[in-house]
Amino acid sequence: METIQFEIQEGVGTLILNRPTRKNAIDAVMREELKEVVFSLPQQRDLRALIITGAGGTFCAGGDISVMGAGTLAPEDGRHRMRHDYLSWIETLLRLEIPVISAVEGAAYGAGFSLALTADIVLADPTSRFCMSFMRLGLVPDCAAFYTLPRIVGTQRAKELAFSARELNADQAHALGIVLEVLPQGRVLERAQQMARCFAMAAPAALAMTKRAMNVSMNSSLDAMMDIEADAQAVARTSQWHTDAVQRFLNKKPSAFQWPGSLD
Repeated sequence: METIQFEIQEGVGTLILNRPTRKNAIDAVMREELKEVVFSLPQQRDLRALIITGAGGTFCAGGDISVMGAGTLAPEDGRHRMRHDYLSWIETLLRLEIPVISAVEGAAYGAGFSLALTADIVLADPTSRFCMSFMRLGLVPDCAAFYTLPRIVGTQRAKELAFSARELNADQAHALGIVLEVLPQGRVLERAQQMARCFAMAAPAALAMTKRAMNVSMNSSLDAMMDIEADAQAVARTSQWHTDAVQRFLNKKPSAFQWPGSLD
């Protein structure tokens, strides 16, 4: 592929945006390549965790403004393109049943910020900058940011970030709950790989059901969530992973799942 790299090693997929001379801005070629790769992910039976990152010290500067062109599409054509060329694969990312980690260095602007927010965990380093920059171009947030951002920071703060198009540094994004951890410069991908390898060792059914339940919890009632919990636990208890874990405990052996501590 011309603009992205993708590989799976030991259950961990790494998707790298690779247009470093354009700060990994999304053009038509990258858009189509992302769609192709992301649509393939649910069928990858050996995929247990996914890392999204960018080459050259930048995550993604958003859409490539140099090829946008103002006012060239009728509203109905623009809507179709947004739904078909972007939101279709963004929805697939959001619905993945495996953990997704965004490893952010440098700019995560516009659609790049939105792409980072599709992850379950966002990691950053001191060079990271986050910005809902759409208002600067007279546009609205896209790539599902209307869905993801309010659920992370709350409605009022999401409005402020979208209205103002102001930039957040890594510590500010961490304080708002956008970033889980701020790592030393140059070590974000290392930490993402450490976490992803851990997820690859976890019980896949339990992890998938936990993620799905968390994702629907904010739109569900207490009764609905208790039903989801009861059903999921009943399934999880039948897994070989659970049986083996109980046996390891009884035999005083360490669990196969061990969350990694912080980087040294």
